[in-house]
Amino acid sequence: MKKNLVILTLALAGLSACQKTPKEDYSWIKNSLDIASAQLLETAREVDGTGMLPRSIYMGYDMDFLCRQLERDSATFMDSLRAQPAPGMAGKRRLCNVYDWTSGFFPGTLWYAYELTGNDSLKAEAAKYTNLLNPVRYYGGTHDLGFMINCSYGNALRLAPNDTIAAVMAETADNLYKRYNDSIGCIRSWDFGTWNFPVIIDNMMNLDLLFAVSKMTGDSKYKDIAVKHANTTMNNHFRPDYTCWHVVSYNGDGTVERKQTHQGKNDDSSWARGQAWAVYGYTSCFRETGDSTYLDFACHVADMIMDKVKTEDAVPYWDYDAPVTPETPRDASAAAVTASGLLELSTMAADGQKYFDYAEKVLKSLSSPAYLAKPGENEGFVLMHSTGSLPNGSEIDTPLNYADYYYMEALKRYMDLKKITYKDL
Repeated sequence: MKKNLVILTLALAGLSACQKTPKEDYSWIKNSLDIASAQLLETAREVDGTGMLPRSIYMGYDMDFLCRQLERDSATFMDSLRAQPAPGMAGKRRLCNVYDWTSGFFPGTLWYAYELTGNDSLKAEAAKYTNLLNPVRYYGGTHDLGFMINCSYGNALRLAPNDTIAAVMAETADNLYKRYNDSIGCIRSWDFGTWNFPVIIDNMMNLDLLFAVSKMTGDSKYKDIAVKHANTTMNNHFRPDYTCWHVVSYNGDGTVERKQTHQGKNDDSSWARGQAWAVYGYTSCFRETGDSTYLDFACHVADMIMDKVKTEDAVPYWDYDAPVTPETPRDASAAAVTASGLLELSTMAADGQKYFDYAEKVLKSLSSPAYLAKPGENEGFVLMHSTGSLPNGSEIDTPLNYADYYYMEALKRYMDLKKITYKDL
């Protein structure tokens, strides 16, 4: 009897082993990282010596198409405000100088690719292109200093620290600090246009530089203005359904001058990347302050995004209110920012699994042939099908360097949560 019982127990154990959940397939991550590494290295070599950085691909636009997307008559806005590519440039790689707001993304993407793969060639290129941005430490003409320096030097500080990095970041933070107006409670975004004191939702992304330098120096003044900016933005940028305006301009006494868009469909629409900036920014604020107000707010924005994005692959159209037609462009950059933000949010929220699952779906979509470039194509960029500024006829259905950056960051966050490394793939 005992012998039969032992045999039965062993048989059941064997059956149980056979029924174990199969090992998860991460081949899509391996494929994505291999393609990204190849694209980035080839681009770095081709751009070497120009003193410039890759930004996107030159694209033209059709005025009738813009009118259909904006659902406006051409007589209501000026075609002359929009620049077509110079003859022969359409379809070719668009480079930018170090003072362009996107200049930090290419070196930052190289840093993430190095971190994820361990490829020292990527590290060497990351250091080289990061060093190009050294003059930005003396520049105060934009709020995008966080994008430019935190994405480049900030990642360098994590992965290849040296004595000069902290000084560059601190000087840059000082210049960003000077753009803060205490009467308004915000950091000024743009120095152009007819606005009195414009603040765009994108500016939430530059607060990470202030948080980082506050910790690095022990000086709370950087964190203090970051918190004030986040609070003012929370109070004035958002509608009752947690969608946000793109631009809010303030009068000198802190009252709101006007609310509108510059890159979305219309003033009351929900520009896709703006919503992504919002959920990412307030998630970061909770990480840095521990204030549950920011966590609750980030969850509300995340829930709104998950409800309003109706595409089957969860990669949004360029504006949530854009007409849904076969020609309506997607915005892979908005999807990548959202995925990265939600992956971090998933570690903080009580019901974080739903944010993780949604981010995973977005990442797998971006890693599919529908969005992930083939090696040697796409002018060396990793992702296809982003939209920069459709109303301005700029970078429509094209790769963007910040789409690549947040895609790689999202892959890192995903792999960290799954506790997998490149060697495991």
